[in-house]
Amino acid sequence: MPILNRAAELQDEVTEWRRHIHARPELLFAVENTAAFVAEKLKEFGVDEIVTGIGRTGVVGLIKGKGKGRTIGLRADMDALPLTEITGKPWASTTAGKMHACGHDGHTAMLLGAAKYLAETRNFTGNVAVIFQPAEEGGGGGNLMVKDGMMERFGIEEVYGMHNLPGLPVGQFAIRKGPIMAATDEFTVTIKGRGGHAAQPHRTIDPIAIGAQIVSNLQMIAARTVDPLRSVVISVTKFNAGFAHNVIPNDAQIAGTIRTLDGEVRDLAESRFKQVVDGVAATHGAEAEIAFHRNYPVTVNHADETGHAIATATDIAGAANVNPEIDPMMGGEDFSYMLNARPGAFIFIGNGDTAGLHNPAYDFNDEAIAHGISYWVRLTEQRLGA
Repeated sequence: MPILNRAAELQDEVTEWRRHIHARPELLFAVENTAAFVAEKLKEFGVDEIVTGIGRTGVVGLIKGKGKGRTIGLRADMDALPLTEITGKPWASTTAGKMHACGHDGHTAMLLGAAKYLAETRNFTGNVAVIFQPAEEGGGGGNLMVKDGMMERFGIEEVYGMHNLPGLPVGQFAIRKGPIMAATDEFTVTIKGRGGHAAQPHRTIDPIAIGAQIVSNLQMIAARTVDPLRSVVISVTKFNAGFAHNVIPNDAQIAGTIRTLDGEVRDLAESRFKQVVDGVAATHGAEAEIAFHRNYPVTVNHADETGHAIATATDIAGAANVNPEIDPMMGGEDFSYMLNARPGAFIFIGNGDTAGLHNPAYDFNDEAIAHGISYWVRLTEQRLGA
Protein backbone atom coordinates (compact mmCIF):
# COMPACT_ATOMS: atom_id res chain seq x y z
CA MET A 1 0.00 0.00 0.00
CA PRO A 2 1.28 3.55 -0.66
CA ILE A 3 1.77 6.22 2.00
CA LEU A 4 -1.30 6.87 4.10
CA ASN A 5 -3.62 9.66 2.97
CA ARG A 6 -3.66 11.14 6.45
CA ALA A 7 0.14 11.14 6.54
CA ALA A 8 0.17 13.10 3.30
CA GLU A 9 -2.36 15.53 4.79
CA LEU A 10 -0.05 16.06 7.78
CA GLN A 11 2.96 16.78 5.57
CA ASP A 12 2.85 20.59 5.71
CA GLU A 13 2.11 20.76 9.44
CA VAL A 14 4.88 18.32 10.34
CA THR A 15 7.28 20.16 8.03
CA GLU A 16 6.62 23.31 10.07
CA TRP A 17 7.44 21.44 13.26
CA ARG A 18 10.61 20.05 11.73
CA ARG A 19 11.82 23.46 10.61
CA HIS A 20 10.95 24.98 13.98
CA ILE A 21 13.17 22.39 15.67
CA HIS A 22 15.87 22.76 13.03
CA ALA A 23 16.20 26.48 13.66
CA ARG A 24 16.65 25.90 17.40
CA PRO A 25 19.26 23.15 17.75
CA GLU A 26 20.33 21.87 21.16
CA LEU A 27 23.19 19.56 22.09
CA LEU A 28 23.42 16.31 24.04
CA PHE A 29 21.24 16.39 27.18
CA ALA A 30 20.62 20.15 27.00
CA VAL A 31 17.51 19.69 24.85
CA GLU A 32 15.08 21.30 27.27
CA ASN A 33 13.35 23.49 24.67
CA THR A 34 13.02 20.66 22.16
CA ALA A 35 11.71 18.32 24.85
CA ALA A 36 9.19 20.96 25.98
CA PHE A 37 8.03 21.39 22.38
CA VAL A 38 7.57 17.63 22.06
CA ALA A 39 5.69 17.34 25.36
CA GLU A 40 3.37 20.22 24.44
CA LYS A 41 2.53 18.64 21.10
CA LEU A 42 1.82 15.28 22.73
CA LYS A 43 -0.51 17.04 25.15
CA GLU A 44 -2.31 18.73 22.23
CA PHE A 45 -2.78 15.33 20.57
CA GLY A 46 -4.46 13.88 23.64
CA VAL A 47 -1.72 11.36 24.40
CA ASP A 48 -2.77 9.41 27.49
CA GLU A 49 0.41 9.63 29.52
CA ILE A 50 3.36 11.99 29.05
CA VAL A 51 6.48 11.59 31.14
CA THR A 52 9.45 13.96 30.94
CA GLY A 53 12.91 13.74 32.47
CA ILE A 54 13.61 10.12 31.52
CA GLY A 55 17.31 9.77 30.79
CA ARG A 56 17.63 13.33 32.18
CA THR A 57 15.74 15.13 29.39
CA GLY A 58 13.96 12.41 27.42
CA VAL A 59 10.21 12.34 26.82
CA VAL A 60 7.91 9.32 26.53
CA GLY A 61 4.27 9.47 25.52
CA LEU A 62 1.96 6.48 25.94
CA ILE A 63 -0.96 6.12 23.52
CA LYS A 64 -3.55 3.53 24.47
CA GLY A 65 -5.41 1.55 21.85
CA LYS A 66 -8.96 0.24 21.81
CA GLY A 67 -8.31 -2.65 24.17
CA LYS A 68 -5.72 -4.18 26.44
CA GLY A 69 -2.66 -5.76 24.91
CA ARG A 70 1.08 -5.53 24.42
CA THR A 71 3.17 -2.35 24.28
CA ILE A 72 5.73 -1.48 21.61
CA GLY A 73 8.14 1.45 21.59
CA LEU A 74 8.99 3.80 18.71
CA ARG A 75 12.09 5.93 19.17
CA ALA A 76 13.37 9.23 17.74
CA ASP A 77 16.42 11.25 18.78
CA MET A 78 16.31 15.00 19.49
CA ASP A 79 19.86 16.37 19.80
CA ALA A 80 21.93 18.32 17.27
CA LEU A 81 25.67 18.60 16.53
CA PRO A 82 28.35 21.22 17.31
CA LEU A 83 28.69 22.42 13.70
CA THR A 84 28.12 25.74 11.96
CA GLU A 85 25.40 25.44 9.33
CA ILE A 86 26.08 26.67 5.78
CA THR A 87 22.81 25.75 4.04
CA GLY A 88 21.45 29.30 3.92
CA LYS A 89 17.91 27.93 4.25
CA PRO A 90 15.23 30.21 5.76
CA TRP A 91 14.93 27.72 8.64
CA ALA A 92 18.69 27.42 9.20
CA SER A 93 20.10 27.29 12.70
CA THR A 94 19.78 30.51 14.67
CA THR A 95 22.40 29.36 17.18
CA ALA A 96 26.04 29.78 16.21
CA GLY A 97 28.06 26.59 16.30
CA LYS A 98 25.05 24.28 16.56
CA MET A 99 23.00 22.62 13.84
CA HIS A 100 20.85 19.60 13.06
CA ALA A 101 23.38 17.95 10.78
CA CYS A 102 22.15 14.39 11.32
CA GLY A 103 18.40 14.79 10.76
CA HIS A 104 17.25 14.30 14.33
CA ASP A 105 14.88 17.22 13.76
CA GLY A 106 13.26 15.14 11.02
CA HIS A 107 13.17 12.01 13.15
CA THR A 108 11.45 13.90 15.97
CA ALA A 109 8.95 15.54 13.63
CA MET A 110 8.03 12.28 11.90
CA LEU A 111 7.41 10.52 15.20
CA LEU A 112 5.31 13.47 16.38
CA GLY A 113 3.29 13.17 13.18
CA ALA A 114 2.79 9.46 13.82
CA ALA A 115 1.79 10.19 17.43
CA LYS A 116 -0.87 12.63 16.24
CA TYR A 117 -2.26 10.08 13.79
CA LEU A 118 -2.23 7.23 16.30
CA ALA A 119 -3.88 9.35 19.00
CA GLU A 120 -6.64 10.27 16.52
CA THR A 121 -7.36 6.78 15.23
CA ARG A 122 -6.27 4.35 17.99
CA ASN A 123 -6.73 1.58 15.45
CA PHE A 124 -4.78 -0.97 17.49
CA THR A 125 -5.05 -3.14 20.57
CA GLY A 126 -2.56 -2.45 23.35
CA ASN A 127 -0.26 0.55 23.72
CA VAL A 128 2.42 2.38 21.81
CA ALA A 129 5.15 4.34 23.60
CA VAL A 130 6.63 7.16 21.53
CA ILE A 131 10.18 7.73 22.79
CA PHE A 132 12.03 11.02 22.26
CA GLN A 133 15.63 10.58 23.28
CA PRO A 134 18.37 13.12 24.10
CA ALA A 135 22.11 12.80 23.58
CA GLU A 136 22.47 10.29 20.78
CA GLU A 137 25.48 12.18 19.45
CA GLY A 138 28.04 10.87 21.90
CA GLY A 139 26.15 11.19 25.17
CA GLY A 140 24.53 7.76 25.37
CA GLY A 141 21.05 9.12 26.07
CA GLY A 142 19.52 5.82 24.98
CA ASN A 143 21.53 4.04 27.64
CA LEU A 144 20.36 6.44 30.34
CA MET A 145 16.72 6.02 29.35
CA VAL A 146 17.07 2.26 29.64
CA LYS A 147 18.86 2.59 32.99
CA ASP A 148 16.03 4.84 34.19
CA GLY A 149 13.71 1.86 33.83
CA MET A 150 11.84 3.09 30.76
CA MET A 151 11.21 -0.40 29.37
CA GLU A 152 9.77 -1.71 32.64
CA ARG A 153 7.84 1.46 33.49
CA PHE A 154 5.87 1.40 30.24
CA GLY A 155 5.88 -2.36 29.74
CA ILE A 156 7.67 -2.09 26.39
CA GLU A 157 8.12 -5.51 24.78
CA GLU A 158 9.53 -4.51 21.39
CA VAL A 159 11.32 -1.33 20.30
CA TYR A 160 11.94 0.16 16.86
CA GLY A 161 14.13 2.96 15.54
CA MET A 162 14.53 4.82 12.25
CA HIS A 163 17.28 7.02 10.76
CA ASN A 164 17.44 8.94 7.51
CA LEU A 165 20.09 7.97 4.95
CA PRO A 166 21.43 10.43 2.37
CA GLY A 167 21.98 8.77 -0.99
CA LEU A 168 19.01 6.45 -0.55
CA PRO A 169 16.12 7.81 -2.65
CA VAL A 170 13.12 9.29 -0.86
CA GLY A 171 10.43 6.63 -0.53
CA GLN A 172 12.91 3.79 -0.10
CA PHE A 173 13.95 1.85 3.02
CA ALA A 174 16.98 -0.26 3.92
CA ILE A 175 17.60 -2.70 6.74
CA ARG A 176 19.29 -6.00 7.61
CA LYS A 177 19.04 -8.69 10.25
CA GLY A 178 21.89 -8.91 12.72
CA PRO A 179 24.62 -6.26 13.10
CA ILE A 180 23.72 -3.10 11.19
CA MET A 181 25.93 -0.48 12.89
CA ALA A 182 29.24 -0.79 14.68
CA ALA A 183 30.54 -0.59 18.22
CA THR A 184 32.45 2.68 18.62
CA ASP A 185 35.35 2.41 21.06
CA GLU A 186 37.72 5.33 21.63
CA PHE A 187 41.33 5.52 22.77
CA THR A 188 43.92 8.08 23.84
CA VAL A 189 47.58 7.10 24.25
CA THR A 190 50.22 9.27 25.87
CA ILE A 191 53.76 8.20 24.95
CA LYS A 192 56.28 9.30 27.55
CA GLY A 193 59.83 9.51 26.25
CA ARG A 194 62.79 11.78 26.94
CA GLY A 195 63.17 15.05 25.11
CA GLY A 196 66.30 16.76 23.91
CA HIS A 197 68.04 18.58 21.09
CA ALA A 198 66.99 17.55 17.61
CA ALA A 199 70.67 17.39 16.61
CA GLN A 200 71.30 14.74 19.27
CA PRO A 201 68.51 12.21 18.88
CA HIS A 202 70.68 9.45 20.37
CA ARG A 203 70.39 11.17 23.73
CA THR A 204 66.59 11.11 23.61
CA ILE A 205 63.73 8.65 23.60
CA ASP A 206 61.78 10.15 20.73
CA PRO A 207 58.01 9.90 21.39
CA ILE A 208 57.18 11.10 17.88
CA ALA A 209 59.10 8.31 16.17
CA ILE A 210 57.65 5.80 18.62
CA GLY A 211 54.14 7.16 18.06
CA ALA A 212 54.58 6.84 14.30
CA GLN A 213 55.52 3.18 14.73
CA ILE A 214 52.50 2.61 16.94
CA VAL A 215 50.20 4.14 14.32
CA SER A 216 51.70 1.92 11.64
CA ASN A 217 51.63 -1.24 13.75
CA LEU A 218 48.00 -0.74 14.78
CA GLN A 219 47.00 -1.33 11.16
CA MET A 220 48.38 -4.85 11.47
CA ILE A 221 45.46 -5.71 13.75
CA ALA A 222 43.04 -5.44 10.83
CA ALA A 223 45.55 -6.77 8.30
CA ARG A 224 46.96 -9.74 10.19
CA THR A 225 45.04 -10.38 13.44
CA VAL A 226 41.33 -10.29 12.59
CA ASP A 227 39.67 -12.62 10.08
CA PRO A 228 39.35 -10.56 6.87
CA LEU A 229 35.70 -11.61 6.63
CA ARG A 230 34.96 -9.95 10.00
CA SER A 231 35.03 -6.18 10.04
CA VAL A 232 37.31 -3.97 12.12
CA VAL A 233 38.41 -0.39 11.51
CA ILE A 234 41.17 1.27 13.54
CA SER A 235 41.61 4.97 12.82
CA VAL A 236 44.11 7.26 14.50
CA THR A 237 42.55 10.69 14.19
CA LYS A 238 44.82 12.79 16.41
CA PHE A 239 48.60 13.00 16.75
CA ASN A 240 49.85 15.84 18.92
CA ALA A 241 53.51 16.44 19.81
CA GLY A 242 56.28 19.01 19.83
CA PHE A 243 56.59 22.78 19.97
CA ALA A 244 59.76 23.74 18.09
CA HIS A 245 61.76 22.77 14.99
CA ASN A 246 64.90 21.86 16.93
CA VAL A 247 63.45 20.15 20.01
CA ILE A 248 62.43 16.54 20.45
CA PRO A 249 59.59 16.68 23.01
CA ASN A 250 59.21 14.61 26.14
CA ASP A 251 55.86 13.15 25.14
CA ALA A 252 53.34 12.70 22.36
CA GLN A 253 49.67 11.86 22.26
CA ILE A 254 47.65 9.86 19.76
CA ALA A 255 43.91 9.25 19.80
CA GLY A 256 41.30 7.59 17.65
CA THR A 257 38.57 5.01 17.36
CA ILE A 258 38.08 1.27 16.86
CA ARG A 259 34.93 0.07 15.07
CA THR A 260 33.74 -3.54 15.13
CA LEU A 261 30.59 -5.48 14.31
CA ASP A 262 30.67 -8.30 16.85
CA GLY A 263 31.69 -8.75 20.46
CA GLU A 264 34.42 -11.32 19.88
CA VAL A 265 36.26 -9.09 17.42
CA ARG A 266 35.71 -6.13 19.74
CA ASP A 267 37.44 -7.95 22.60
CA LEU A 268 40.27 -9.15 20.35
CA ALA A 269 40.87 -5.69 18.89
CA GLU A 270 41.05 -4.09 22.34
CA SER A 271 43.45 -6.73 23.64
CA ARG A 272 45.78 -6.54 20.63
CA PHE A 273 45.61 -2.74 20.64
CA LYS A 274 46.99 -2.62 24.18
CA GLN A 275 49.66 -5.23 23.37
CA VAL A 276 50.84 -3.26 20.33
CA VAL A 277 51.00 0.07 22.15
CA ASP A 278 52.77 -1.30 25.22
CA GLY A 279 55.11 -3.48 23.16
CA VAL A 280 56.27 -0.78 20.74
CA ALA A 281 56.75 1.73 23.55
CA ALA A 282 58.72 -0.72 25.68
CA THR A 283 60.92 -1.76 22.75
CA HIS A 284 62.21 1.79 22.52
CA GLY A 285 62.43 2.52 26.23
CA ALA A 286 59.31 4.64 26.48
CA GLU A 287 56.20 4.33 28.60
CA ALA A 288 52.64 4.41 27.26
CA GLU A 289 49.59 5.49 29.22
CA ILE A 290 46.42 4.11 27.63
CA ALA A 291 42.93 5.49 28.17
CA PHE A 292 40.50 3.11 26.45
CA HIS A 293 36.76 3.86 26.48
CA ARG A 294 34.16 1.35 25.35
CA ASN A 295 31.50 3.52 23.77
CA TYR A 296 28.27 2.43 22.02
CA PRO A 297 27.86 -1.33 21.51
CA VAL A 298 27.06 -2.97 18.18
CA THR A 299 23.55 -2.20 16.92
CA VAL A 300 22.05 -5.65 16.34
CA ASN A 301 18.65 -6.10 14.69
CA HIS A 302 16.62 -9.05 15.98
CA ALA A 303 15.50 -11.50 13.32
CA ASP A 304 11.72 -11.62 13.88
CA GLU A 305 11.37 -7.88 14.45
CA THR A 306 13.46 -7.14 11.36
CA GLY A 307 11.03 -9.30 9.42
CA HIS A 308 8.13 -7.21 10.74
CA ALA A 309 9.95 -4.00 9.78
CA ILE A 310 10.62 -5.30 6.27
CA ALA A 311 6.97 -6.30 5.85
CA THR A 312 5.80 -2.85 6.98
CA ALA A 313 8.21 -1.00 4.71
CA THR A 314 7.19 -3.24 1.81
CA ASP A 315 3.52 -2.43 2.43
CA ILE A 316 4.30 1.27 2.13
CA ALA A 317 6.98 1.39 -0.55
CA GLY A 318 6.74 -1.89 -2.45
CA ALA A 319 9.33 -4.66 -2.48
CA ALA A 320 11.42 -2.94 -5.15
CA ASN A 321 11.95 0.01 -2.79
CA VAL A 322 13.06 -1.98 0.26
CA ASN A 323 16.60 -3.30 0.59
CA PRO A 324 16.44 -6.09 3.20
CA GLU A 325 20.20 -6.75 3.13
CA ILE A 326 21.96 -3.40 3.30
CA ASP A 327 25.65 -3.70 4.12
CA PRO A 328 26.46 -2.96 7.77
CA MET A 329 27.81 0.51 8.49
CA MET A 330 30.80 1.28 10.68
CA GLY A 331 29.15 4.34 12.21
CA GLY A 332 27.71 4.00 15.71
CA GLU A 333 24.20 4.39 17.12
CA ASP A 334 23.07 4.38 20.74
CA PHE A 335 19.74 2.79 19.85
CA SER A 336 21.96 -0.26 20.36
CA TYR A 337 21.31 0.00 24.11
CA MET A 338 17.55 -0.25 23.57
CA LEU A 339 18.02 -3.26 21.29
CA ASN A 340 20.13 -4.88 24.00
CA ALA A 341 17.25 -4.37 26.43
CA ARG A 342 14.37 -5.46 24.16
CA PRO A 343 13.97 -7.15 20.76
CA GLY A 344 13.47 -4.76 17.90
CA ALA A 345 14.84 -3.36 14.66
CA PHE A 346 16.53 -0.23 13.29
CA ILE A 347 15.69 0.84 9.72
CA PHE A 348 17.00 3.49 7.32
CA ILE A 349 14.66 5.79 5.38
CA GLY A 350 15.76 7.53 2.20
CA ASN A 351 16.78 11.18 2.41
CA GLY A 352 17.51 11.53 -1.30
CA ASP A 353 20.45 13.20 -2.99
CA THR A 354 21.52 15.45 -0.12
CA ALA A 355 24.74 16.31 1.65
CA GLY A 356 25.96 13.58 3.95
CA LEU A 357 25.30 13.27 7.65
CA HIS A 358 27.44 15.41 9.98
CA ASN A 359 28.10 17.82 7.11
CA PRO A 360 27.51 21.58 7.56
CA ALA A 361 25.64 21.59 4.21
CA TYR A 362 23.22 18.83 5.29
CA ASP A 363 19.47 19.33 5.71
CA PHE A 364 16.77 16.77 6.35
CA ASN A 365 14.59 16.21 3.27
CA ASP A 366 11.00 17.10 4.15
CA GLU A 367 9.74 14.95 1.28
CA ALA A 368 10.55 11.92 3.44
CA ILE A 369 8.12 12.95 6.19
CA ALA A 370 4.94 11.27 4.92
CA HIS A 371 6.87 8.04 4.27
CA GLY A 372 8.24 8.04 7.80
CA ILE A 373 4.85 8.72 9.40
CA SER A 374 3.29 5.96 7.32
CA TYR A 375 5.98 3.50 8.40
CA TRP A 376 5.45 4.21 12.10
CA VAL A 377 1.67 4.01 11.85
CA ARG A 378 1.58 0.81 9.80
CA LEU A 379 4.20 -0.83 11.99
CA THR A 380 2.13 -0.05 15.10
CA GLU A 381 -1.07 -1.32 13.55
CA GLN A 382 0.55 -4.49 12.27
CA ARG A 383 2.35 -5.32 15.52
CA LEU A 384 -0.65 -4.50 17.71
CA GLY A 385 -3.42 -5.87 15.53
CA ALA A 386 -5.20 -3.12 13.64
